[in-house]
Amino acid sequence: EVQLQAFGGGLVQPGGSLRLSCAASGFRFDDYAIAWFRQAPGKGREGLSCISSSGRTTYYADSVKGRFTISRANAKSTVYLQMNSLKPEDTAVYYCQSTISNSWGQGTLVTVSS
Repeated sequence: EVQLQAFGGGLVQPGGSLRLSCAASGFRFDDYAIAWFRQAPGKGREGLSCISSSGRTTYYADSVKGRFTISRANAKSTVYLQMNSLKPEDTAVYYCQSTISNSWGQGTLVTVSS
């Protein structure tokens, strides 16, 4: 069974940092690009960042460029999202996804608030 589970969320103050992890299983991890998405309360799902299967190519949405960094450890079947300079508008449930998966994991909640 293909699974991609995000974890590492929590409550952080504005300007703070958090690192999310995405643990994958059930498929050949190093053959697939992995992406991070988020969904804020009352809003649609937003694509944030993507990393190629090798890790050599990355993409960032304008809303997180310069603040978030995506990376992967293929030996651990894990993708990370380092989030710095967090803002209240970053509050959302964060998900990871890949084209091999046809469902969404439970996501992890990030709350940025003082």
